[in-house]
Amino acid sequence: MKTFITKFSVLLIILSTTVSIHAQDFQGKAYYFSKTPMELGSWGATMSEQQKKQIAERLKNRLEKTYVLIFNKEESVYKEDEKLDAISGATDSWGKNFTPGTQYKNVKTNTFLQDQEFYGKKFLVKDRMQPLNWKMGTESKQIGQYMCFKATASIAKSQLSWYSFSWSQARNNDASKSEEVEMVAIEAWYTPQIPINQGPGEYWGLPGLILEVNVDNTTILCSKIVINPKEKTKIKAPEKGQEVTRDEYQKIIYKKMEEFRNNRTERRNR
Repeated sequence: MKTFITKFSVLLIILSTTVSIHAQDFQGKAYYFSKTPMELGSWGATMSEQQKKQIAERLKNRLEKTYVLIFNKEESVYKEDEKLDAISGATDSWGKNFTPGTQYKNVKTNTFLQDQEFYGKKFLVKDRMQPLNWKMGTESKQIGQYMCFKATASIAKSQLSWYSFSWSQARNNDASKSEEVEMVAIEAWYTPQIPINQGPGEYWGLPGLILEVNVDNTTILCSKIVINPKEKTKIKAPEKGQEVTRDEYQKIIYKKMEEFRNNRTERRNR
């Protein structure tokens, strides 16, 4: 009986505080902080604490980022919050080639667009939205002023990090085609109080805005939400760049990285 009363109370709170999205000019902004811990592996065991600290400072812009999601009933734009990133004053020219650009999602038309730049060449990645087979849970928790519920899914790691590359990935690219696909577990927390099926990055498809995502060793957490801001932002899909799919983009970059590696080997052998 006590459990029933508790669940009923939660339902009443959600119903009484649910944001209305029916207005034609409805818009919201959600700010997210993404953090990935630094992993040095066996190499880190040979380093002093001072050396680890110096590397952590150099990689901070790559491991800790702030994003903003601008959304309405059907569309969203997700991009790095450049104003906050600029405060650090640090630059990461190599890492910028492998970080996501401005991303556009339209849940009505199942459209995904993302602009990417690789060594000065602009690409427009156009594809369908990433399908996620969510399993709905009953666990709940409060994030800020919003009641959230847990959902889980799993997906091939390469499908989530298709814009991210490394030399080791390039070396193992051919071999990985015959190996078992590496899957990663996704834990998401969404709020029915904002009844839109949007979220940060590739994550979407739940009956409420996704406020937290835990995947692999990365956590993405919403720190602030503004509903119907006084100054509205036009949600505009990226348009510039060579149009490619996610798979085509991966192949192009892998090929380019293979050229980098071969040129480097040739210089060493001279």
